[in-house]
Amino acid sequence: MTTRIDRLRAQFDRLSIDSFLVADASSQQYLAGASVEGGDGYLLVTANDAIFITDARYLTELKQTIPDMPLAITRNYLQAASDHLQAVGATVLGIEDSMPLSDYQWLDEHLWTDIVPLSGVVGNLRQIKEPAEIAAIRRATALTSQGMTALFDHLQVGMTERQAAQWLEHWMADHGATGTSFATIVASGKRSAWPHGSASDKLLADHDMVTIDCGFYVDGYTSDVTRTVALGDPGERLKAAYQAVQTAQTKIIAAVKPGVTGGELDQIGRDYLAEQGLGDAFIHGTGHGIGLDIHEGPNIGHSWPDVMAANEVITVEPGVYFAGLGGLRIEDDLLITATGHEVLTTAPRNLIIL
Repeated sequence: MTTRIDRLRAQFDRLSIDSFLVADASSQQYLAGASVEGGDGYLLVTANDAIFITDARYLTELKQTIPDMPLAITRNYLQAASDHLQAVGATVLGIEDSMPLSDYQWLDEHLWTDIVPLSGVVGNLRQIKEPAEIAAIRRATALTSQGMTALFDHLQVGMTERQAAQWLEHWMADHGATGTSFATIVASGKRSAWPHGSASDKLLADHDMVTIDCGFYVDGYTSDVTRTVALGDPGERLKAAYQAVQTAQTKIIAAVKPGVTGGELDQIGRDYLAEQGLGDAFIHGTGHGIGLDIHEGPNIGHSWPDVMAANEVITVEPGVYFAGLGGLRIEDDLLITATGHEVLTTAPRNLIIL
């Protein structure tokens, strides 16, 4: 059976390398089935073997979780990598281009192999989800949809944004989520014009638009869902803007299929919102991939060349924002299928006025 590490090795010739050093925790998890905290070690993959380099704090855990993976237990991670590369005769080491400069400088000074910084090597493999990964994301999106819908029944004037976020996080934890993939966003009233406005102590007020953006892990994989609701009539301008964003999202979703680019999908929504006089209010990209991390490939935004492929899971999240008034965003998670797509999120998309 071809393993994920085998799939990484299959890229070596094309990349003109014969080894690769993995620092990113999610990529370690993807390849080896276990990971360490950032800065606490590396997974080193060579043409004929792989070894996990970390320290004694992780020894018992890794022996249990990945018993067949050779371990190098040391505090001098990079020296251990260098020693192993020399022992196996490696000549060109690929590294993640996100490696800290200090680590790169150490390798450049001490390593006997050539070093090639590379972008997206493991990330590109991670974009195409396996059946078990898709099943986990389905569970995450289903549970998040249920939690979001439950929150709608709980939101009320007088509670704070922070209390709303905490209520949702507690509900999700009680129902099986293992954590958040980012701090839950609850932004209300004028603050809903902040696309990434952190939940604050602001009180929810009559006529506020309330944007809730959240991501929760289930079985190691995350959802990413946004809904905007109103606490009473928010006014004609925001209601019209909501309808425009919902229509833009519907148009984008309808076009999702293998072969379309992220730039093409983005342009569909951007053109429609511009026709409605809202082009300048759409100030971010349209979406991105999700999986082990909240932001993965492919990217969906202005002029992005990323080509959609079957078994990728993406978000579609247009929004518009008006300083001093408020804003809104609608975000759903989609599985790209061989012939089109499947929307995984089930929370209501229509404007809910509570």
